[in-house]
Order: sequence, then C-alpha cells, then structure tokens
Amino acid sequence: MPLKLNVGLSKKVGLPDYGSVGATCHLELELDGTLLAGDLDGFHQQARRAYVACAQAVNDELARHAGNAGNSSGPSDVDADGAAHQPASRSPRNNGNGNSSYTNHNSQGNGSSNHRASQKQVDYLHQLARQIDGLGLRRLESLCQKLHGKPTAELTSLDASSLIDTLKAIKDGRLSLASALDGAPS
Repeated sequence: MPLKLNVGLSKKVGLPDYGSVGATCHLELELDGTLLAGDLDGFHQQARRAYVACAQAVNDELARHAGNAGNSSGPSDVDADGAAHQPASRSPRNNGNGNSSYTNHNSQGNGSSNHRASQKQVDYLHQLARQIDGLGLRRLESLCQKLHGKPTAELTSLDASSLIDTLKAIKDGRLSLASALDGAPS
C-alpha cells in the first residue's frame, strides 16, 4: 500500500515600512508503504530530501523577490526555524557562531541579497564543515556546488545563510550528510 508524505515549509520576512514577502513550498510524495515497517532510515532520508528541496526553493524564491523588490534593503534572511534575521550589511544578527553581530566589509555592500557572503559567514561554514564527521572542506565545496552552483568563495550572503542552515541541520541530526550530498537540488 502506498504511503503519502507531505512536506511543507513557509517563510515570511519583514521589509522596511511594514511590508513583507513570503514564500511557501509544499510537496506531496508517494512512497513505498513498507518504508515505515522495514526501512525507517530510508523513510527519514526521503523526508529529509524533500525538506532540503523545499527549503532551497523557498530561499531561492525569497532571494528572487529581494532582487525584484526595487528597494535597496531587501528581505531579512530566514533560518531553518523560520526566524527572521536582518542581513549582515544592515544590522546586527546572530549567525549561530556565538557572535551576535558583524558587519559585511566588502565593496559590494549595497544592501541587496546579491552581495557577497561576509568573511565571518565563510569562516563559520568552514568551522561547521570541520565539526561534521565526513564533511570537511573538500566535501563542503561539493555540497556548495550542488546547492548553489558555485564555490563558497562566490556565495552571496543569502546563499551562505542557507548553507549555514543546512550544515546546522546536518550537525544537529535533522538532516543526514549523505542525503544532502546525494539529494541536494542543483
């Protein structure tokens, strides 16, 4: 008997002047019904892959809207729990590394979602990669290529935030490294 899996993710972020933008992704998959009884790890892997696909679609859509918003401030970054954070170049935020604020010191600091990731974001990605068994810096680059189509050195701030969320989910056991590397959308 087939099994239906529904995965959904919705994020809404605030914009200046009391505006907001949101994105939602919901997937319904039909899986083999024996997964729950005979292959619980396989079921979890399928659920995680669906979640990664939804999270990437939502983050990509928020980034697209930020680029089309016509203002220089763009939306807040959103973490995996749906909590909004202002991008680094505009105001303090918590990027999960224990430093509650930082500033993006690049030449492209125009406030849009297209500016490069800060050095602190890249350093935190490297720190997380070293803390995850079996990942390391080389496989981090592979994951980054699969998720964002570019190396970590070319990530935007929003891309880096999304990748940080993915690595934190792997580190916390909410996502397996194998499913992120094998099932990550390009």
